[in-house]
Amino acid sequence: MLTGALLILAPLFLGFALCLENRRLITVIHYTVEALVYFILALLGLGLGQMEGLASQLGGMAGQVLALVLALFVANMVGLWLFHRWQPLELERPEGDVSPGYRRLFLAGLKPLLAVVAGLLAGYYLLPDMPMAEQVATWALMLLLFLIGLQLRNAGLSLRKLLMNRQGLGIALSLTLSSLVAGVALMPWLGLPWHDTLALASGFGWYSLSGIVIGDALGPAWGGVAFLNDVLREIVALAIIPVLISGRPAMAIGYGGATAMDFTLPVIRSSGGLACVPVAIASGFLLSFLSPVLMGIFLSLG
Repeated sequence: MLTGALLILAPLFLGFALCLENRRLITVIHYTVEALVYFILALLGLGLGQMEGLASQLGGMAGQVLALVLALFVANMVGLWLFHRWQPLELERPEGDVSPGYRRLFLAGLKPLLAVVAGLLAGYYLLPDMPMAEQVATWALMLLLFLIGLQLRNAGLSLRKLLMNRQGLGIALSLTLSSLVAGVALMPWLGLPWHDTLALASGFGWYSLSGIVIGDALGPAWGGVAFLNDVLREIVALAIIPVLISGRPAMAIGYGGATAMDFTLPVIRSSGGLACVPVAIASGFLLSFLSPVLMGIFLSLG
């Protein structure tokens, strides 16, 4: 179990409390965050590759990932549809060709998988057991959370305005509540205590966070399950956003989870127009805060 799971939240809030004015430093932080994400994912793959009996557990992991993805998809779509019916968002069709390059985005969505596979192959075939890898991953994650807190604080976003964005707040809460309902429904299938299952359901697409936090608490196999569940959310979101956003924007924006404020935002912007941008940023921002908070709380109950 995590040593004081709630303490891992401190770097995020510490970073959010600091205001930076040096734009060059903010640019350096951006590239450092990107490098840390892939470093952490490679360490996650390394832990998987060095896990005893990996081959015998792959089938079980695939079933767990499939169950998580399907249950969360159905629950999220229902919850977001209900919110859409209650508070519909009216859109104006975007003008001009503002295509974000879907092929490029899909290829970018595969990069996290490649980082994990590279680490897995290195751990399985090349590198000896590294007892310090888990500790290094935890410290790297804490640094990542601190830097992401800095990014959120210095992105020119007003927390008050984000919280007052009724559509963004409603989408974030709908996704959160429906994900927790899916977690409750999955408890018999996954065979985990209720708090661990709810932690698995609280990644909201933030794969670099969920993979390491869950892996640190429940072991590398469950860390791999959490990672795959959240990276598949991102990839599926890229496919469904253009299909759903014109008629049901809350469903399209919401399913992207925490990625709605960054990775899936170009698709949301090009498919739904400018009216969707503040909603997507608000919902993605709030989910980026809720994910580590909820995972920390649930894992601390074990």
